[in-house]
Amino acid sequence: MTDPRFLQIHFLAPYTAALLNRDDSGLAKRLPYGGSLRTRVSSQCLKRHWRLADDPHSLRRIAGADEAYRSRETVDRKVFDEWAEGHDEAVLKPIREAMLTAIYGDKGTEKKSRQTLLLGAVEVAYLKAEAQRLVAEAAGDAKRAAELAKEWHKAHKANLKALSEGAKLPGGLTGALFGRMVTSDPKANIDAPVHVAHAFTVHAEEAESDYFIAADDLARDEDTGADTIQETELTSGLFYGYVVVDLPGLLDNLGGDARLAGDVLHNLLYLIAEVSPGAKLGSTAPYSRAAFMLVEAGDRQPRSLAEAFRTACPANTSVAVGKLADHLAALDAAYATGETRRVMSLTNAEIPGAGRGTLADLATFAKGLPELLTGPAA
Repeated sequence: MTDPRFLQIHFLAPYTAALLNRDDSGLAKRLPYGGSLRTRVSSQCLKRHWRLADDPHSLRRIAGADEAYRSRETVDRKVFDEWAEGHDEAVLKPIREAMLTAIYGDKGTEKKSRQTLLLGAVEVAYLKAEAQRLVAEAAGDAKRAAELAKEWHKAHKANLKALSEGAKLPGGLTGALFGRMVTSDPKANIDAPVHVAHAFTVHAEEAESDYFIAADDLARDEDTGADTIQETELTSGLFYGYVVVDLPGLLDNLGGDARLAGDVLHNLLYLIAEVSPGAKLGSTAPYSRAAFMLVEAGDRQPRSLAEAFRTACPANTSVAVGKLADHLAALDAAYATGETRRVMSLTNAEIPGAGRGTLADLATFAKGLPELLTGPAA
């Protein structure tokens, strides 16, 4: 195999009577495609569930995986936490405001005006140490605190890089995988090496309006017992999902650490296959696992296999896998890009050029890819 530049991950996952991802009106998200309206799960929804999963293969369980916090309140909740209790608010206020405006922009003191920003553990630790230093130097003098805060702000405004100079994971593992955009400081942006497509059903949408009540257990005989009457939408579907990992980009964001990159890819495959994106857990139990997963490693530009489902097909895994296999064969014949493939499938359909295995086999295959770019660890 040539040195792999990209890892492509394709999966099919079935769900029944669920509402996986809602729009602003509370209905399932949708996508018009190939003349049919499909049910959709956004990439943001998928990434959030993979990122926050409390799972044996959780990203946070990986050795060396620094935490990160995506919030408008990181300064208030993580920088000025328990240590600030008991200090004079007149001393804390100018220092806190200097940090808020340096990080979130000129209107950073107003919570509603702040960007929901991702900060890594190393950046939070730096801010906390600086806040404690400034408070100590002010020595209870509010006027001195204001002067120190002004000097600090001048040195750090629009310069988030100063918070993590030399750090391996400035935005934590989350930033290293899914990127970071900072509108107030573009130099602090992190390019995302993990690219996630919106998942959609391979068939036309299957939805119904579910009428339900909340019954009053203590209602009298003459009462209906229906304390609340509501409707919600439920959908069923077989979803096609697609993820691409830029392997050199991942290694670059992880400081060249092939071991860490391999562990990330290993766990990411498990999360994609096993972690369900789902709301309404108590009333729909939207738990499923991928019925099919194909991984490809190669050095050519990636390409989705969504075109296999432009014409809606039956909501049947065997049929969908067959259509995907046919489309992949046509691409191979036309382009001959020579990807190395591994497949896990609950069906018996053959995938062109793919060695068959379990999810563990696919995860092990992915884990070994970074070393092909860097050489074995010393």
